Amino acid sequence: MSDFTNTFNEISLLLQGGKFKEISGAVQEALTKGASPGDILEKGLISGMNIVGEKFKNGELFVPQVMISARAMNQAAQALKPALTEAGVQPVGKAIICTVKGDLHDIGKNLVKIMIEGNGIEVIDLGVDCSNEKIIEAVQSTGAKVLCLSALLTTTMTAQKEVIQALEQAGLRDKVTIMIGGAPVTQGFADEIGADVYTPDAATAAKVCKSFYN
Repeated sequence: MSDFTNTFNEISLLLQGGKFKEISGAVQEALTKGASPGDILEKGLISGMNIVGEKFKNGELFVPQVMISARAMNQAAQALKPALTEAGVQPVGKAIICTVKGDLHDIGKNLVKIMIEGNGIEVIDLGVDCSNEKIIEAVQSTGAKVLCLSALLTTTMTAQKEVIQALEQAGLRDKVTIMIGGAPVTQGFADEIGADVYTPDAATAAKVCKSFYN
C-alpha cells in the first residue's frame, strides 16, 4: 500500500500558506495517485486547519492569514467534494452558528465557523442579528447537535440568555449543546445564564465542538 504521508503534508502546508491556486491541483494529484478522499480530508486538510487554529490561538497568525487559509480550504473542499460523495464520506455532524439579536459583528463568528468546518463538521450559519424564532426553527429543522452563539457587545450578551430561555420554553433546550463566546463573554456569565460551554477563542471552540461528535 502506498505511503501518502508526504502528499498529505504538502496539502497541509499549501493550506497553511493559503495557496488556494495550487491546492486544488494537489488534491486532484493525490486522488490520481490513489489516496483515499477521507484521508486527504483528515490527514491533509483538517490537519492543516488544526495547525492554523493553534497558531492563531498562540498569536503566530492573525485574522487576514486565517481567512486566506480558509479560502484555500474552500478551494480544496470543492475539488474533493465529488470524490467524498462517491466514497460515501459524510460530515461528522452539524452545528448551528449565529451572532445574537441586536449584534451585527461577524468576524469572530466567521472565524469560529471556519475552524469548526475545518474539523469536518457541517456548519449552518444563520448570520448576524439573529432572532430567537430563527434559531428555534433551525434547531427544530436541522437536527444539529451544537448551537454556537456569538455576542461582541456587553449590550447584546443578554440576548444569549434570551435564546436559552426561548429554547427552554419551546421544549428544545435538551436537544442541543449551547456554546457561547465573544469579547465580553466569560465563564462566569456562561454559568449564570445556563450555557453548556464557554470558549475564549476560535481554535478552542472548534476543538471542543469536535469533541461532541466523537
